[in-house]
Amino acid sequence: MRTSWYQNKWFTLLLHVAAWIVWLSLPVLLAPPDRGGDPSPVTERSQLHYYTRFIMQLFWGGIFYLNFYVLIPKLAYKKSYWLFAFLLVLVLLWMIVQSWLLFAVWVESKHFNISRNILINFLIYLFILASSTAFRLINDKIKTERNVKERENENLKTELSLLRSQVNPHFMFNILNNMVAMARKRSEDLEPSLIKLSALMRYMLYEADEDKVSLEKEIEYLQSYVDLQQQRFGKNMKLVVDFKKVDDNYKIEPMLLIPFVENAYKHGTGMIENAQIEIELRAEKNVLHFSVRNKFNNLSQEVKDTTSGIGLTNVTRRLNLLYGEEHSLLITKKDHWFTVSLQLNLH
Repeated sequence: MRTSWYQNKWFTLLLHVAAWIVWLSLPVLLAPPDRGGDPSPVTERSQLHYYTRFIMQLFWGGIFYLNFYVLIPKLAYKKSYWLFAFLLVLVLLWMIVQSWLLFAVWVESKHFNISRNILINFLIYLFILASSTAFRLINDKIKTERNVKERENENLKTELSLLRSQVNPHFMFNILNNMVAMARKRSEDLEPSLIKLSALMRYMLYEADEDKVSLEKEIEYLQSYVDLQQQRFGKNMKLVVDFKKVDDNYKIEPMLLIPFVENAYKHGTGMIENAQIEIELRAEKNVLHFSVRNKFNNLSQEVKDTTSGIGLTNVTRRLNLLYGEEHSLLITKKDHWFTVSLQLNLH
């Protein structure tokens, strides 16, 4: 899952470093110490003022992180509002006392104004609390969004795995029935059919677990499946397959197209006069065009739908999860023909 730039840990670290550089530079930027001339008492006092302001900046930075890491998560988030407010007042009083000790006692300034000192510290305190609280809320919102996306991603993977696993048993059920029928007939096609089945199993077990596979391999999988089914039905069903050669760079979600073909065999065979299935696939200009048509019988279809919980619902759900608006699926029933037309943007 891609992380937004503002969710990157390096961005947060750089933001903190930049904020500290600006914050600690304020005493120099606003009131730089006198560096020239003889070391007179005025110059020494100016330097003491500078160092004192620098120490106060460190204290204010400590309060920022105290509120960020302790007061908000330990008290405010746990609804201990009275204790939270009491500690905020206590911290403010402590900062006022520290400011008095540093400026009035250490610097020995005769012009120290206690009222002005309280007002300035109060305003700075409000700014620090507002900045720390806002940063904490933004940080928690970013973490929440990241966790939600991670959960959505994991849920998506789990759901896709479940949907894919629902396709596989139905496919295997049909193919194994074919194998049993050929074994009973002692057909010479049993051995090549087993080889094809082995190739299909290899694809399902090892390659279908990938997020994407080459479209060419998916077509080979479809072709093998169609060949195995055709061995079963033979001349009892007319099959028209047109798989155009595709670009090797095209990728697709594995096991995505087979349910449409399975559905055609499920509803297009059996008690149907002049059974016929038509499959067409081509890919051009990064768009996959895939269609499956089969004749169907309304009565036999109703029976089959009640005996199978596996079908187009799952693959439609997978398409919506994986491709969203980058696909178009049209399913129509007209004149005893069931048609599925899929257009899919390939990447």
